[in-house]
Amino acid sequence: MDTTRRALFETIDSPALKPLPLDPHEYAEWKKARVNVDYHIEIEGHYYSVPYQLVKEQVDVRLTSTTIEILFKNRRGIHTTLEAHMPKAHQKYLAWTPSRIIRRAGQNGPHTQNPVTCIMERRTHPEQGFRSSLGIMRLAKRYSKERLEAACGRALALKAYSYKNVESILKQVLFPTSGEKMNSLGLAGPASARYSRVVHMVGSSDKCQPSIYLGLGTK
Repeated sequence: MDTTRRALFETIDSPALKPLPLDPHEYAEWKKARVNVDYHIEIEGHYYSVPYQLVKEQVDVRLTSTTIEILFKNRRGIHTTLEAHMPKAHQKYLAWTPSRIIRRAGQNGPHTQNPVTCIMERRTHPEQGFRSSLGIMRLAKRYSKERLEAACGRALALKAYSYKNVESILKQVLFPTSGEKMNSLGLAGPASARYSRVVHMVGSSDKCQPSIYLGLGTK
């Protein structure tokens, strides 16, 4: 064959070549997430909002070293929390509202209602407290309504307003049961002495000002 590899390249390969991309290849990971009732998804411990119409839908998430992209049916969404994502009349399209959640918590008892109310009041948008509030209410199924009410009473006394704190109180039985006495910090149960060493009371006059995190360990 009377030709050279260079001649073949210039006549066959070169015309088919495309220019190199302007940006270098970027490694990305893909995950799936379900949109919660608060129209946020959780990715590696952080919550990102999506349009409220996607509540309960599954979305694809593309993660790179600099960007998180949220896609629904191959359409890109917006990341971080934007007020534009929030509905004008939340109750029209979402089963849960702040007032309904607070009322439902109150059906379990006044102590259960208090931390849920404080969670809502401490958020810029009350809907951002839906996940934590509903989580507290679901603890009644695991531990019983009576135990949840008692644990929320301890959380109220300690200003420990969060799902993790209420769950920790239930796990460690840091509330008085039959025949038990509370210590000076309002704790009871076998773990009360251990937590007494790590609890730091801030002493705020605001009843919804957090002053304690019960997830601490001891050395």
